[in-house]
Formats: sequence, C-alpha cells, structure tokens
Amino acid sequence: MTSMRVLTVGTDGSRESMDAADWAAREALRRGLPLRLLHADSGERLAPAPPDVDLPGRDVLDRVALQLSYAHPTLKILVRRRPAPPVTALLEAATESETLVLGSRGFTGYSGFLVGSVALAVTARADRPVVLVRAGGLPQDELAHGGLGFLPVVVGLDVTAPADEVLSYAFEAAALRGTDLHALHAWTVPPLRGDAPGATPPGDAAHRETLRRRALAGALQVWRAKFPEVPVVERLVYGQPGHHLLKASTAASLTVIGRDVDATRLGCTAHSVVHHVTSPLAVVPHT
Repeated sequence: MTSMRVLTVGTDGSRESMDAADWAAREALRRGLPLRLLHADSGERLAPAPPDVDLPGRDVLDRVALQLSYAHPTLKILVRRRPAPPVTALLEAATESETLVLGSRGFTGYSGFLVGSVALAVTARADRPVVLVRAGGLPQDELAHGGLGFLPVVVGLDVTAPADEVLSYAFEAAALRGTDLHALHAWTVPPLRGDAPGATPPGDAAHRETLRRRALAGALQVWRAKFPEVPVVERLVYGQPGHHLLKASTAASLTVIGRDVDATRLGCTAHSVVHHVTSPLAVVPHT
C-alpha cells in the first residue's frame, strides 16, 4: 500500500470539525507533515460555519485554512474538495494519508460517532490509522497538571497477538510528545465450573497472571530498544479491557487501540472505547 507523507482531516465547517482540524494541525506540526483539509460534497447543504470564522465570499475550506494559517503560520496546508459521499471520500483519503483525523460529529447532519455515523463507518473500514477527536477538546487538556509536558499515551495491548502497527504508532506518538507510554493489558480467567472445558483450576489464576506479565514485557522489549527515550509503564490489570481503557483515557493525551484490517466492523472493546473515550483516540488497523 502506497501513501503520501500527509495528514488528512475531514471538515464540513462545523465547530466539531474545527476542533478536529486544530488537533490535526498540531499533530501535523509534531510529525513534520503537511495538513490536508478534505471536504466531501455529496450535493447536500453545507453545515453553517461558526460565527468567528464566517468570512463573506469564502467557502468552507477557505475559512478553515485561513483560521489554521493564523494559528499555525509554519504549517503547510493543502485543500481538497471531493464530490462524493463522505464515507467514500474519507476512505479514499485515508489510503493516501499517514493518518486521517475526524471530529466527534460526522458530515451533513450526522450527530456524533455513534452507530451509523460517518466517523464510525470510516473508522471501522479505513486501512490507515484514524484519530477521533471529541468536540470541545483544548490543547491544555492533553497536558499534565501545571502544563509541564504531555499526559501519557495509553495503548491497549493484546499480549496473545501483539500488533507491530499498533505498538509502532503508540511508541512514535509518545516519542513525539516527549512523554511516557502506558501499555495496558487487561485479562480475565474462565470461571470455575467443575469439570467444564476451559475451567480454571484452583491456584491457576496466579500462574496465568505471571504468564501474561511475561508476555507483556516480551511484546514491548523490541520497541523499548527502538525507542529508548520513551519511558514505558507496563500495566497488567484484571477485568474487561474496555472498562480499563476508558478509565485510563481520562488521564491520557492520546489513547491507541488496534483493529483487525480484515474486519468490516469494530470489535466489542473497540466499539465501546470509540463511543465513550474522553481523550483523542487513534484506531490503528493491523494484520
């Protein structure tokens, strides 16, 4: 798969997409990439621009590009108008980008990345990382108390099948922010039900935990060597991964999860996290 060195953000002129565009601009600067603004026009009425960027005679992309150029004067900004339905246009843009960024509301009247929204459909099918940015997020929300550096990056990790694409994205994000990486793995044991297949014998839980802890350390070993500047915190927790990821996201500058590239729907954990996560969320497809 070929991609160009660009970060793309979908925009329709709404406040939600403006918040996503501002996050994308900061991320593009961190990564040294140009930012491409994409507006998909399927022939429906455009969302009204916020009053503070409503400049007569300019269309949606011009308004967004102008505001971002004022806020980030060193950023290279590209614009693209795509006469296609939003999902189609965004999926095509994802294949040409290192990352695709979307706001908490979809395009042409969709009301959030809930079931059926544009953002959820794109996130479940894109073959490049998609970052979802909640409306109302501010740059200072990603900083530690007192503004001294970024909050950690949190990555959810399945130690039974660790994905290089997910770990690479998470380590790079932490390195770019100069912050810690919290690698979180949640585990449970099957219930003890007599002689039922898969039942957990008494005392076996401690052994399973030891094996999981070793697997977590092993999955991170190569990436620690590649990114020696990134402090890593290994977090092995008992319980459902969705619950623990959501809890961890409340004190994260970015949360990173994986998605099977061959699947056309998000799994249960990813679906829950997408709906409820409070930090920006990167969903990284992997083989």
